[in-house]
Amino acid sequence: MTGPQAAGAAAPARAPVPTWLVTGPRAGARETAIAGLLQTGVPSVIILEGLSDGGSALAFDPADGPVPYDPVPQVLRIAPGCLHCSGNLVLRVTLNRVLRRPPARLYISLASAEHLELLRCWLSEAPYGELLDLQSDIEA
Repeated sequence: MTGPQAAGAAAPARAPVPTWLVTGPRAGARETAIAGLLQTGVPSVIILEGLSDGGSALAFDPADGPVPYDPVPQVLRIAPGCLHCSGNLVLRVTLNRVLRRPPARLYISLASAEHLELLRCWLSEAPYGELLDLQSDIEA
């Protein structure tokens, strides 16, 4: 057998996903900051730590009227708690699922910036270091 399906053939390399870590004192402020960066035609995934504080700028419901983005961004909420101190398990599982079909852009909203640098270092290591292109942090 020849070609990319041959045994031992490596999968084609894909460009790392531009990824932003978003911090700020309130969930609503972080979500508004992310919503302001979304672009039509750019598939995006948004991972939000914790619950919304109401009236989320990232609630896209076609029943409420036209959705301003095509495609509609995928919004994933994960349990609140320090992503670094929890061993990154919840974030690891979520990232692994997202990166099976990588978006054009990824935003990760953090409830606390206390361990931001430790989380950034973890995301820079294998395997995520090759899959994510960490951008400058966004302070909302």
